[in-house]
Amino acid sequence: MAKVIFVPREGAGEERVAASPETVKRLTAMGFSIVVETGAGTASGILDGDFEAAGARIGSASDAAGADVILKVNRPTSSEISGYRSGAAVFASMDPYGNEAALAEMARAGITAFAMELMPRITRAQSMDVLSSQANLAGYRAVIDAAHQYGRALPMMMTAAGTVPAAKVFVMGAGVAGLQAIATARRLGAVVSATDVRPAAKEQVASLGAKFIAVEDEEFKAAETAGGYAKQMSEAYQAKQAALVADHIAKQDIVITTALIPGRPAPRLVTRSMLASMKAGSVAVDLAVERGGNIEGSVKGSVATVEGVKVIGYANVAGRVAASASALYAKNLFAFLETMVSKETKEFAVNPDDELVKATMLTHGGQVVHPNFAEAAASFAASAVSVAETTTPAAAVPARKPARTASPVSGETSPDKPKRTRKKAEAATPDKKEGL
Repeated sequence: MAKVIFVPREGAGEERVAASPETVKRLTAMGFSIVVETGAGTASGILDGDFEAAGARIGSASDAAGADVILKVNRPTSSEISGYRSGAAVFASMDPYGNEAALAEMARAGITAFAMELMPRITRAQSMDVLSSQANLAGYRAVIDAAHQYGRALPMMMTAAGTVPAAKVFVMGAGVAGLQAIATARRLGAVVSATDVRPAAKEQVASLGAKFIAVEDEEFKAAETAGGYAKQMSEAYQAKQAALVADHIAKQDIVITTALIPGRPAPRLVTRSMLASMKAGSVAVDLAVERGGNIEGSVKGSVATVEGVKVIGYANVAGRVAASASALYAKNLFAFLETMVSKETKEFAVNPDDELVKATMLTHGGQVVHPNFAEAAASFAASAVSVAETTTPAAAVPARKPARTASPVSGETSPDKPKRTRKKAEAATPDKKEGL
């Protein structure tokens, strides 16, 4: 019997979808049966009919209960998890850092959860790298959003009425998003400069025609991890870099910040005093606003005016280019799934020893298995049990609340007589509450 893949419609505020007609067609050819929730691709410009033409069946949210594999953009909610069968494999951007409760919940549900953003940056996994595919579009969109808010033209224009000077754009963080922001701003005719704490970024920035700005000392030369990410810099280096950047920012029209360190709050790069030094009408874009923000005063989901500068803090910036983002994300998922399907038998199976599985699998067999999160999730689960036990000491009293809370926490049963006399109330009340 063919394995069933379910693609749900994402929640409010998310316009992307985890499949495309192209990937549906390729997954069907691999032997999967695809069910797409009605309206799942509408916000990305993909109609139900497009999915049907590619071989999918259009269904409803309830079809998730019969799926072997669920493809999502974002981590499933509690209500969604309750509709999945135990043993189902869920692929999504899980945002695991600081969300131990969610990981523990998925483990209890028996789900095998994969965090696509933990995909290792190795040659074999390049086509599966969701961080790169989505950051590329975020960097592009950041420049477009900045240009929209900026009250002047970006390229230099020489006209009979006078010359319009080129806008000066400063990009902080030359990772995937930053490099795309540099390239896009250059295409639009701006004069671009950029900074990053990784030495390798200097050559990359220069190759795109931008000027590199950084304090290039010994710490700077060793500021990159083996995985290609930026290291946390010392306070002394940060102070020297801040002084250099503060002087440079005062001369800029647009500043775009992209600095993120996995598992940590976003570093503060731009202060209010720096913003105050910029010209009136300048624009700053904070691509790290969902992790606390690189820019002081940025507000998640809106454009705030801070010291006379428009600070753009849109969340889910890649989702603001939903059609392109969905197409790339769907290909990332397909590439990963393809590694789990036998070319001979076309059977889907998870190999725990595969390096990609080891890097991305969060939960399996009722436990949080990823080494980076297992201990924290276990501590959370233990504290949850402790709190539940201390809040239910009166189980001997024939009251409803203790009888309902004791069983799922400890597995203990209350005396037979009280259980029988309350059977009707216990069968009805929890069902109603769970449905809310």
